[in-house]
Order: sequence, then C-alpha cells, then structure tokens
Amino acid sequence: MAATLDKIQRLITGNISDGILVIGFDGTIMYANQAAYTTLGLTEQEMIGVKFASLFFDDPVNDDFTQTVLDAVHNKNQPQKSIVPYVKAGVKKYLRVVTSFFRGTEGKAEAVCMIFSDLSELIELRDSMKTMDEISRLNRKLTVRNEALSKTFGMFLSDEIVAQLAAPGGLVPGGKKRVLTIMMSDLRGFTAISERMDPGDLIAMLNHYLEVMTDIIQDHKGTIIEFIGDGILAIFGAPVQNETHASDAVAAALEMEAAMDQVNLWNNERDYPILEMGIGINTGEVIVGNLGSEKRMKYGVAGKHVNICGRIESYTVGGQILISPDTRKAIKADLTVASEMTVLPKGAVEELVLTQVTGIGDPYNIHIQNKNDVPNKLRTPVPVCFYKISEKHTIEKPCYGGITALGHNSALLETETPLQEFENIEIKADGQLFCKVKEKRDDLYLLYYTSIPSGFKNWARNVLEDNT
Repeated sequence: MAATLDKIQRLITGNISDGILVIGFDGTIMYANQAAYTTLGLTEQEMIGVKFASLFFDDPVNDDFTQTVLDAVHNKNQPQKSIVPYVKAGVKKYLRVVTSFFRGTEGKAEAVCMIFSDLSELIELRDSMKTMDEISRLNRKLTVRNEALSKTFGMFLSDEIVAQLAAPGGLVPGGKKRVLTIMMSDLRGFTAISERMDPGDLIAMLNHYLEVMTDIIQDHKGTIIEFIGDGILAIFGAPVQNETHASDAVAAALEMEAAMDQVNLWNNERDYPILEMGIGINTGEVIVGNLGSEKRMKYGVAGKHVNICGRIESYTVGGQILISPDTRKAIKADLTVASEMTVLPKGAVEELVLTQVTGIGDPYNIHIQNKNDVPNKLRTPVPVCFYKISEKHTIEKPCYGGITALGHNSALLETETPLQEFENIEIKADGQLFCKVKEKRDDLYLLYYTSIPSGFKNWARNVLEDNT
C-alpha cells in the first residue's frame, strides 16, 4: 500500500505545472519533478543526489533564488514566500517560490520542500501595463507641456516655430545651413515719434501696426523671428521649407506697404502720427535653428546675409521696398520695378545693385503706387537749419542751407555742407523733419522724408503759397 501511495504521489507531482524540489538539510537534492527540470533548465542527472550549493551558489545572478532556500533552512519553523528572478542560459524568468518542510513522525523538520511557479508572462504583462500607464502619464504631461508652450509662445512666435519647440528635442540648441529669404522692416523716424508720444498711446499704436504686419507675413508663409522695437525680422523658407520663399517675401512686403494706408487711417482716427515703413529683402545661405544656450535659447537666424539684409533696409525710405540681386534672381514671377540703385554696404567688398519693387505678377498680383513725388520748385530758397544724424543720434553741430524745391515726401536742399548718399539729417521745419539723402543732383541734394512732424503740413503749405 505504501508503494502504491508513493507511486500515486509521484504521478501527481510529476504532472503538475509547478516545479517541486525536496532538499535535505545536508543540502542534497532528494527529489525534483519534471516541471522543476524544465523551469530550472537542468536534467535529472544534474540535480538528483547533488548538493544544492554546488549547483547554484557559484551563480551570483541567482542569489535571490538561493537565498530563499537558505532562509528556509535557517528558520525551520517559518515557510518562505517570495518572487525572485532566475536566469539560465541568458533567459530571465520570474519564479514565485514557496517553501515548506517534510516532518518526521515526531514532527521534526527533516527536509525543505520548495514549490515554484513560472510567473514570467504575468510579470511581463504587469510591466507592460505599468509601461502603458507610464506612457499615458507621459503623454498627458507632454500634452500639458505643449499646451503651455502654445499659450506662452503662441502670441509671440509663428505656429511653425511653436510646433518645432513642442516637438521631441525641439528645445535642443543647434542650427542648420539653409538658403532662405530674410526680410527686415522698420518705421522711419520712429525714435523721434516715440520721444513726443504718451507711452500708452505709443504702445497702442505700435501693437496695432505689428498686429497688421504679423498677419500679412504669416499669410505669406513667413516666420517672424523677433520684433526689435518698431522693426520686424522675418524669414521665408523656414522652419517649413518651400521653393517660393523669395517670391513670398516680396509679395508679403508689397501687401505690408499697401496696408500702411489702413494703419494710418486707424492712427488718424486717434490723432496718432502718420507712419512710414521701409523694407529690405535678401536671399542667401544662413544658419537657422535654436540659437543660444540651454539657459537662454531662441529660434533665430544668423549669417552674413542677415547683416546684408539689415544694410539694405537702412537704404530704404518710407513706402520703399528694396531687394538684393540674389532675391531678384530667385523670383520667377514678373516684377514691377520702379528704380535701381548701386550701393556699397558697410563691410561689403562688392557693390550691390538694389531693386525698388512696386509689384509682383501671378500668382500674387499685388501692386502698390510709387509714392515718391517730384518736389515743386520754389522761386526763392527757404533757409533752414539742419543737423546730421549718426547711428540714430543727432550731432549737435548745426548746419545751414536752403530748400529749393518742396514736395509731399521729398525736397531739394542746397548747402555747402558735404552730405553723403543715404545719410540721415534732421531739419527744423515747425518740428523735427527727418530726411534721408537720396542722391546728389549737381549742387543740390534730393531728400526723402523719413519722419514728418505734426506741424509740417502747415509749414509746407505756407512755403508753397509764398514761393510758387
């Protein structure tokens, strides 16, 4: 009967999925079922009658597994329960180990019985669920971050730049070389305007102007890099690349100049001064991307073609758009050209032929009026006092001359003081009349107004009535 019971016991233990090991207190493995061989990756010959320590103690990756047995041997009255990793042939499993004891007729523990189940699939599923929960948590966190970025920067940067900042790695410093078109615009005489306006009115006027210009630039696929006071730096062709960036920039510039009538109508209704804007455009290879350091970084553009664009803009007068030869070459659409001028920008080694553009054809079809009038000749010159301006600062030494012809936005000046092309001067004409020297004609200088004082219209009307 005892033999039959032993046979039944072995039959049962041999067919269950849990592994079973019986280890004597001398450390010898007395019994193992088939599930134990399969789970541990060992054979009957390798295990039965072999010391447990010789099989596992020299394998440090399975220290948790062996420690469970040691704890059971050490404390014969307390069964052990644990989930431990087990590695064999590079394969890692997770085993749920429970220990109990064989006790003799006197109730004394005589051997350790170790039962273990392979929970690897359940552990992996649990970890997968944790990973999914973590991914969901990170996605929620990323969504909140991106929404915060959009809210924080959306009022200042274009949608394309905000999208780039929100993308993985979007806030990492770095730039790429790319051929694109740069635009710089600036209000003529804004420094003088700002000095005589109430700060609140000045900000209201400037914000309205910038809002109108921003909409136009973005409608033509442009990206505003920054506002520099009254100036705007924008690029076309990045971060979203397109092949028509030069044409898009010119079309935007033309629409911006056309919109100045709308801006000045709004200004006039509030007794704000009339504004005039000049725009310079250049095309070339620049570095564009996240420029700066990890502490302070911005999406920006750098390179000599940015500097050239700034020089081109400095040659413009109110209502004028000047483009570089590279920009003109890159445009396939028909252009309406008002004039050309040859300049040698500061720092350049070659002259540039700049083109004043007043229109662009299909598919844009945007045209503006060339507002540069011909000044009316006066019977006798009107004496004036004027000052040279260097780097936007007035030179205190007064100069003298006479206005020989006067128009709505231009004049002819006769003076013995030598003046350079594109030099800026300030004339006292019932206020501060800021002008740019356009060219020299014989002994006269053609001036274009860049900022007109509120009293200038009456002053000019009186001059014309008395001298024409």
